Amino acid sequence: MSLSQSLTRPAAFVRLLSRPVQILFAIALGLAAAALFAQMEGERGVPPIASGGDFEVRGVKVDVFAKDADTARYTGWRMAQRQAWRMLWNRTHGGGGAPALSDSQIEAMVSGIEIDYEQAGPTRYVATLGILFDRARTGALLGVSGNVMRSPPLLVIPVLWDGGSAVSYERTNEWQKAWARYRTGDSAIDYVRVAGSIADPILLNAGQTGRRGRLWWRVLLDQYGAADVVIPIARLDRAYPGGPVTGVFTARYGPDNSLIGSVTLRASNDSGLPKMLDEGARRIDELYIRALNDGRLRPDPSLIIEEPVDPAALEIENAVDAPIDAVELPSVVTTGTSFSIQFDTPDVGSIGAGEATVRSIPGVRTANTSSLALGGTSVMQVSFDGTADMLRAGLQARGYSVAASGTTLRITRRQASPPSQ
Repeated sequence: MSLSQSLTRPAAFVRLLSRPVQILFAIALGLAAAALFAQMEGERGVPPIASGGDFEVRGVKVDVFAKDADTARYTGWRMAQRQAWRMLWNRTHGGGGAPALSDSQIEAMVSGIEIDYEQAGPTRYVATLGILFDRARTGALLGVSGNVMRSPPLLVIPVLWDGGSAVSYERTNEWQKAWARYRTGDSAIDYVRVAGSIADPILLNAGQTGRRGRLWWRVLLDQYGAADVVIPIARLDRAYPGGPVTGVFTARYGPDNSLIGSVTLRASNDSGLPKMLDEGARRIDELYIRALNDGRLRPDPSLIIEEPVDPAALEIENAVDAPIDAVELPSVVTTGTSFSIQFDTPDVGSIGAGEATVRSIPGVRTANTSSLALGGTSVMQVSFDGTADMLRAGLQARGYSVAASGTTLRITRRQASPPSQ
């Protein structure tokens, strides 16, 4: 048998090798199979915690003495709830005295208690707790509305640079854990977080964030039910093994990896790394919220799979079978200026109502929802013959409050004033 024939038949090719080479060849094949299996199997997923719309107060410290351990813990938790209520009031009102409430009233508003640190003795209880307040029951006392403006759903791909290499969902890492345990319910950003299991490590790896092609991004975003992608990056720099760790946290957005902002934090050693990463996730969330408010964080139109259907095109298509003299050719017109309008869509009916209201403004050619977020903030693409000020005036005349940044407008319904007594 010739060498060229043996290369096309793997079994025959192996038989041509000497015994030691055959053993080495088998070991190499085994290592390759094990590497492929390790890439697909193993513990790498970190399921994100469920994040509702509750108010969260973290870092409540208590140190209580009592007659026994159970009484000390119960007293400590009650004390923590009272402290958290005052902290929540000061956070939402910028200071001032919180209304005096009984322990039973505060307990009725608390939806959960998280234990960050706990040490119990026979008569002493020391802990650092996180208190969760139900938004529906607490919002009325705080004077905060239960409705929160939220962005369209954005897929999160956290990337960690440590030791000169980048990793995302390929293996479990501390940055992925930080985003998994971060409570996003009180954020204006609608994050789509994955567990990092099954196909996630292959689809959402660090290399994917460097790709610019829109076709694969459309497939990914459609797979995970997102309108766009955010890429929070953590870059760790260690002064020496076991020494201080400096973290540079960068907020990036979209397939083009656009920069939103960055912040630098520092931990005294590796034991303080999880706390620093938690703070980094919170700071990046603040950067994304700020970008959403000033119009920089908006869906990329090139990621929309289905373009809006032009009604005029449908009319021409339906008229193909009509007599030639009965068909009226449309006149050639110039397109208007394109605007992006962010509007609240709490239910399905609000989508059609919003589009109909915008279309009723003189000068509006088309108004179609390009990014849908039921229960949050959707985006409408509008073609308008006029300036942004003219479009703003038309929206205000129809009962909207308008905030404009270039060609991006954020509209909300004005609250009706209460009737005079």
